[in-house]
Amino acid sequence: MEPEVLDSLNRFLEGCERRGSPHTQKAYARDLEQFRHFCESQTIERWADVMSHHVRSHLSARHRQGLSARSLHRELAAVRSFFDFLMKRGELAENPARAVRAPKLSRKLPRTLDVDQVAGLLAAAPADDLEARDLAMWELFYSSGLRLSELVKLDLADVDRPNGWVLVREGKGRKSRYVPLGRCAVEALAHWLGARAAYAADGEAAVFVSRRGGRIAGRTVQARLYSWQCRKAIDQHVHPHMLRHSFASHLLESGGDLRAVQEMLGHANLSTTQIYTHLDFQHLASVYDKAHPRAKKRER
Repeated sequence: MEPEVLDSLNRFLEGCERRGSPHTQKAYARDLEQFRHFCESQTIERWADVMSHHVRSHLSARHRQGLSARSLHRELAAVRSFFDFLMKRGELAENPARAVRAPKLSRKLPRTLDVDQVAGLLAAAPADDLEARDLAMWELFYSSGLRLSELVKLDLADVDRPNGWVLVREGKGRKSRYVPLGRCAVEALAHWLGARAAYAADGEAAVFVSRRGGRIAGRTVQARLYSWQCRKAIDQHVHPHMLRHSFASHLLESGGDLRAVQEMLGHANLSTTQIYTHLDFQHLASVYDKAHPRAKKRER
């Protein structure tokens, strides 16, 4: 392809790096590199020569290569965003990817723990300071519905224990929000923060630090939670996002407002939060089946 074509692509990716998360920027870079290779295989020299049927052919080829519907959605989103960028720069009159429909996604219900399982996971006296840190992290996931990336980015200045709030700075979509801290989370944090000084390197602002004194890594959090789950003999894999899912599901089961849960989770669209109402309905249906005299199965 012509040099100015590659220059446009690089400019777009530089803008993604400034505005979006590093994860999104890397994904868009991979997706658009795949699309560029496809265009070269079709002897397309300029972005203005791309038509809707080219985008469809590219997605069809990627589907044949085994790409999932969710990945195809992301690749189409990357192409659409790039062509929107070219339109704003006056390099295109219209976006050929806007006429292309993404494959239908099957929405899987998130897996959660029930209230008793969460209580069993969190009901423990820490054996040492690092376990006190771990318990404070698990309590924050469940108390405040934090994402893993949001928890590891927390700084001391973001936690307001006296008033029971945590500031999540630049969560998903670079949006900040305040989330409440439950009583148990406040107590667990107090225990860890009392020991934190013995581990944190000088000048380290992170709430949660590793044994070496720096900000704890996401992979370390995942590994510690898996180890904790094994000791508690929980028979399903527990990951940080499962505790976040459980936070949302249990709030709605207890009559929580959907809009409030949306705000606490940091979802841009209410439709994302509404998936938890399906979990709530499953819970209610289960209670009904067990309790209603006309719903119970007869014993044989």
